[in-house]
Amino acid sequence: MTKVLVTGGSGFLGSHCILTLLKSGYEVRTTVRDLSKEKDVRAMLRNGGAGTDSRVSFYAADLMKDAGWPKAVSGCDYVLHVASPFPSTVPKDENELIVPARDGALRILRAARDAGVTRVVLTSSFAAIGYGHAPTDVPYDETDWTDLDAPGVTAYAKSKTLAERAAWDFVDQHDGLELAVVNPTGILGPALGPDYGTSLAVIANLLQGKLPLLPRAWAGVVDVRDIADLHVRAMTDENAAGQRFLGTAGLMSLPDMAATLKQGLGVEARRVSTRTIPDWVVRLAARFDDNARQAVPMIGRPHRATSAKAEKLLGWIPRPKEEAVLATGRSVLARAR
Repeated sequence: MTKVLVTGGSGFLGSHCILTLLKSGYEVRTTVRDLSKEKDVRAMLRNGGAGTDSRVSFYAADLMKDAGWPKAVSGCDYVLHVASPFPSTVPKDENELIVPARDGALRILRAARDAGVTRVVLTSSFAAIGYGHAPTDVPYDETDWTDLDAPGVTAYAKSKTLAERAAWDFVDQHDGLELAVVNPTGILGPALGPDYGTSLAVIANLLQGKLPLLPRAWAGVVDVRDIADLHVRAMTDENAAGQRFLGTAGLMSLPDMAATLKQGLGVEARRVSTRTIPDWVVRLAARFDDNARQAVPMIGRPHRATSAKAEKLLGWIPRPKEEAVLATGRSVLARAR
């Protein structure tokens, strides 16, 4: 049976990648920083319909340490490197994000090379593609890279860009190890556990009435189940080696998401506000507030993106963006009951 290592199995995307692999017949290993997390991950997998699956095993490994990675990857055919820091607040030092993202990717790649792994699929981000550029209506694609020297590029965007650049440099210098990269836009979809993480926090805050005024911020949206599927396609398709794949179902503004929740969830979305806040207020608040500062690049003009390459080369078709928003909302409400 083909073995796949998924790093960061306790995370939102990592857990969905495990589910997708199990449904496709693979044996799965996953890493967590502490093995006490195993029971939580198994509960998440049960919530996703996997039951108690003996094909999943757990290994302790940390992005900042060499220990554990050789054992975790030994005997594996493929690696999905999903784990990467994604905090809900802006770090005081951008290296708190950059160092574990970049060095962690290199640790996994070295371990994979030494173990004879066929291919590594790295989870990067649209943040490594579409930021630091002059305004444009041309959709971004896999040929674009975020300009790290431009003003306003966030620490998270820097971490994803530098980690992906380092990964490509590594495989260019080492024969025998294939790399494919997935660059999703904002990932939504059903939460499998009580910890929503950064990705789903906005939807949870909308449903809880914590956002009475909404910035007219735009973001690409894609369902986590589709991004997990894209990882597996990038892992197995012979045409995917050496390629980046941007994954998105389209653009939505925060008011659009709020309206989708109200229309699709009815009375359960009664606390969702659709009132907006002027762009100039967000820009003013950004002088004093880190969260507002992170929203500034997303207001004013949408960052358009295209998944045409993944659709054409891999046959990948994402579900509608509204479905991703509603699936997030329903899972958040279910966990609150």
